[in-house]
Amino acid sequence: MVGVNTDDNDHQVNVSDVDSSSSSSSSLRIELDQLKAKLSLSNHFGSWVASDIDSSSSSSSLRIELDQLKEKICLLGPGVDKLNGGKVKGVNLGNWLVIEGWMKPSLFQGIPEGDMLDGTKVRFKSLSTNKYVCAEEGGGSGIVTVDREKASAWETFRLWRVSQSEFQFRTYNGQFLSCAREGAIVSTTSNYPSLTETFSIVRSSNDRVHIKLSSGKYLQVYSGNELRADYLGISGWEDNAATFEMTFDGENMGGEYQLANGYGYEKAKQVLNEHRRSYITQADFQFLSKNGINTMRIPVGWWIAQDPNPPAPYIGGSLAALDNAFKWAQEYNLKCIIDLHAVNGSQNGWDHSAGRDGSVEWPKSNEHIQQSLDAIEFLASKYGSNPALLGIQLLNEPKAPEVPLNTLLDYYSKGYNIVRKYSATAYVIMCQLIGADPSELYHSIANMGLSNIVVDIHFYNLYQSKFDTMNPAENIQFIKDSRKAQVDSLNTANRNGPLVFIGEWVNEWSFRGGSQENYQDFGRAQLDVYGSASFGWAYWSLKNVHDHWDLGWNIKNKSCSYKV
Repeated sequence: MVGVNTDDNDHQVNVSDVDSSSSSSSSLRIELDQLKAKLSLSNHFGSWVASDIDSSSSSSSLRIELDQLKEKICLLGPGVDKLNGGKVKGVNLGNWLVIEGWMKPSLFQGIPEGDMLDGTKVRFKSLSTNKYVCAEEGGGSGIVTVDREKASAWETFRLWRVSQSEFQFRTYNGQFLSCAREGAIVSTTSNYPSLTETFSIVRSSNDRVHIKLSSGKYLQVYSGNELRADYLGISGWEDNAATFEMTFDGENMGGEYQLANGYGYEKAKQVLNEHRRSYITQADFQFLSKNGINTMRIPVGWWIAQDPNPPAPYIGGSLAALDNAFKWAQEYNLKCIIDLHAVNGSQNGWDHSAGRDGSVEWPKSNEHIQQSLDAIEFLASKYGSNPALLGIQLLNEPKAPEVPLNTLLDYYSKGYNIVRKYSATAYVIMCQLIGADPSELYHSIANMGLSNIVVDIHFYNLYQSKFDTMNPAENIQFIKDSRKAQVDSLNTANRNGPLVFIGEWVNEWSFRGGSQENYQDFGRAQLDVYGSASFGWAYWSLKNVHDHWDLGWNIKNKSCSYKV
């Protein structure tokens, strides 16, 4: 049965409601009027279809319009189980149980040496030689020199923070700066940091630094271009062989790992407990239910499976918050999608994957993949029979080419089987490979013979150079043309295949500025197109310091003008 969802979930429009064999214009017009009446109850999805019907047409024209209407209804796809034939009209609860610092920068403001968190990229230039420290061959050769006039990847080191003043320095290829003893030459012979890879940084107000071995000797440039741990005393910040200028490359990372490790356990526990308690509340669920939202997509991290005592530096307590979300969802007749947003080793290197330094190591490690599957098993076993559960997303935003398609498909297959052990009806949601054609994953999954599966696609008119020069009108037209073509293509690719979910989108663009009317038109265009996706959509996000990313702000200020 092909249906169109409605706000009240009491009215459903089926292709079978239309008897296009009627011969008279009057009969066809009556059927059209009845169909339009039903469609008018289906909010913006229905109005998108009904607005195209001209019931003043002749009999032959009406029959053509009926055929076109049936095609459009088919594009809307079947209703979603557990939503009474409706579709997901959702919002992401981002930055709640997986931290994203850009969404609430104040969370990080109390961290000492807050510009030197895990993953920060630094470079060191000797003041005595005016040359940069370099890990030859990106660290792969084991040799460290101080002989580069310009800095690039081999001269850039990612910090691993041990304490407020102690750090380990990771090279481009993953090795660490190492010094076995006093007087020894610094090398990159270790892939696993320990005491011999740990250095103290003494920092001046103008980012001149001294780098000290744990035994007490300072690193200095020796014999022209070697780096040795044999400088005993520091007399000041003059241009001596042990003084370096430290510069930063790019923006700092601001994820869960950086926050927890930056504060240290006790302070991080205090900050995160308060954040989880106050950032998303029962009142938010009530507000959303009154404004037509029916589903919450809730990002969680892999460490939730080991709550209340997850591995350091992660802080327990996210499981209790997730329990609250399910309780509030039941109270307000909402559904929950649990989204495994962050996995050990990181699937994309971005802050919201909660990795340590931006490396993508999840697909290379069977242990990391198994930890992710263990997290899925934990979540499915705990919430699989909960009436508020709509689905479980196996992974958020795996990135191509770092995550190979075959690795991802194998993981998705195993994750699907785990969920099915605990629920025969929960939707199993599989995210696209970011940076690859979504249709490739879609068709691969469609051929796996699975049931109640969904492909999640994320659409932003951001993050690509082609959007940088688009004005509001061009952004809106891009939605109506390119995005619509993508959604329509996937909706019709396989009638028995995965449903299509626009799991993240936002009413924002790269263009600097735009009127409220521009934003309303942009939001309306996105709702029309993403509303046609067979599973539905979820806005990113409920709360954000940046107004247009904040669904609550959009609703209250009518910036994205709709009644969902």
